[in-house]
Amino acid sequence: MKIVRFEHAGEIKFGILHGEKINVVTGDIFSDYQISEQVMTLEGVKLLSPCVITKAVCVGLNYRGHAQEMKFELPDKPLIFLKPSSTLNHPAGEIEYPTISHDLQYEAELAVVIKKQARNIKTEDAADYILGYTCANDVTARDIQKADGQWTRGKSFDTFLPLGPCIETDIDSNSINIKLYLNDELKQSSNTSDLIFKVPELVAFITEFMTLYPGDVILTGTPSGVGPMEVGDVVTVELEGIGKLSNVVI
Repeated sequence: MKIVRFEHAGEIKFGILHGEKINVVTGDIFSDYQISEQVMTLEGVKLLSPCVITKAVCVGLNYRGHAQEMKFELPDKPLIFLKPSSTLNHPAGEIEYPTISHDLQYEAELAVVIKKQARNIKTEDAADYILGYTCANDVTARDIQKADGQWTRGKSFDTFLPLGPCIETDIDSNSINIKLYLNDELKQSSNTSDLIFKVPELVAFITEFMTLYPGDVILTGTPSGVGPMEVGDVVTVELEGIGKLSNVVI
């Protein structure tokens, strides 16, 4: 099932996507909801980020290929950082190139969407706390990240977290093809089978020290092939079985 969040006639709603049609949802998508008989067309609405976050918990160096690309040893536990809610961006939203940066880079990622409040969750119970998965771009001001020696500022500019286009609830996170195109040129191509720490491990590890709330996301890491973007570029994250997330740099 593909869940979308959209705006129509000044109202924000959730719906279930079937091809080019959306069945409008009433109620709370994270608990009790009903699929109504109201149907809208995809082209008649504005897609929004499929969830509203309190935070994005991100995992660095979680693809073997990317760790090797960056010349880092494989981590023995997940390397965690945060993106604030103010970074949230939408499908087709504009990524703002900061005037204080000279090296803006893309990072295609699989994002895990949390379904209900999670604290001290065991690995074997993690699936009960996951609503589904979506595409993410962990936009990074690489020069600022390197200059600071830690990652918060370089990862946290407004617009630096495009999410979407939907939440796919029925997919195996262990084997998803992940690609990124820059102006239609393939730049990243891998599969989540290359993840060092799998999704259930990440949920368990993170909730040992942090409460996750409905709508929060875990960004599971980016594969090799990260690189720069320029003003005017169109960057597209594509995840098998989920869809495409495209944004333009301004």
